[in-house]
Amino acid sequence: MVEQHSEKVTFVGADGESRLAARLDLPASKPRAFALFAHCFTCTKDIFAAGRIASTLTRHGIAVLRFDFTGLGHSEGEFANTNFSSNVGDLIAGRPFRVRKQFLDDIEGHKLDEAIAALKKALLVFHGPLDSTVGIDNASRIFTAAKHPKSFVSLDDADHLLSKREDAVYVADVIAAWAERYVGAPEPAAVPELTAPPDAVVVAETGTGKFANIVSVGGKHTLLADEPVTVGGTDTGPAPYDLLLAGLGACTTMTMRLYAEHKGLPLEHVSVTMRHGKIHAADCEDCETREGRVDRIDREIEITGPLDEAGRAKLLEIADKCPVHRTLHAEVKIDTRLKA
Repeated sequence: MVEQHSEKVTFVGADGESRLAARLDLPASKPRAFALFAHCFTCTKDIFAAGRIASTLTRHGIAVLRFDFTGLGHSEGEFANTNFSSNVGDLIAGRPFRVRKQFLDDIEGHKLDEAIAALKKALLVFHGPLDSTVGIDNASRIFTAAKHPKSFVSLDDADHLLSKREDAVYVADVIAAWAERYVGAPEPAAVPELTAPPDAVVVAETGTGKFANIVSVGGKHTLLADEPVTVGGTDTGPAPYDLLLAGLGACTTMTMRLYAEHKGLPLEHVSVTMRHGKIHAADCEDCETREGRVDRIDREIEITGPLDEAGRAKLLEIADKCPVHRTLHAEVKIDTRLKA
């Protein structure tokens, strides 16, 4: 079974001597396309935007190779001895930097307009109007020189390095969606059919990721469960504790609604926000466990409606009496056996 992962690799740069440090990000399934991420000449492969874009593309089934140019990040060599051609050659095989005149002379010698016009490839150009590093005239020249198919996306107030998380996320999602037109949409994951008996919940691995599972509830409802990418999952569904919190939250709102209707309380709307974590037992005054760590669920309830203080207090009290809440606090016996 293949899982989404990242590998460190090295290769020889254009100078034939320096070894360049790279990272190959691979999707959970067989890659349907490969992307080469070339960051700015004074950045590294590990800037947030590069990591986020690579992560998003791999979730779309596209493998990504990103690397440090000569003399940058973990790559060998001296950046000051490079030029535009050698950096472009590296593709083929923020902070100040010292460059030699050869770098500028080499750039001057390249006829980029002609090269862009002869690409014969689909081109997507991003630019932020407020980018203080690269002006809009550069993006305009690239877009004008390119032949169709070509696309241009304005990034509003994004900076040159996409330092704001939401900007990097947006760019990554747009690239993934745009690329599908040219590499094809990913094939739907082969999720096994699963039907639970009316009185049971059945959970089974999907076979498409290390932790991905399909859940059948009573043969009528189907959902997915998984773990986040950060712990080796593929993030195709909620994690186990997320599902636990969802069950507690749903039980809480339902119990409060039933009580309000029974008592004629003017409850208009209720929502529950929950988070799960662990705390040291010594820090919990009302816990029976005195050593180690204990699970903690923070539950915040928001209710609306013309309720007086007594009504609000009673609804808060009722929240602790929902069946799932009681189950979590009660002694639970779980019998486990292998199916014949």
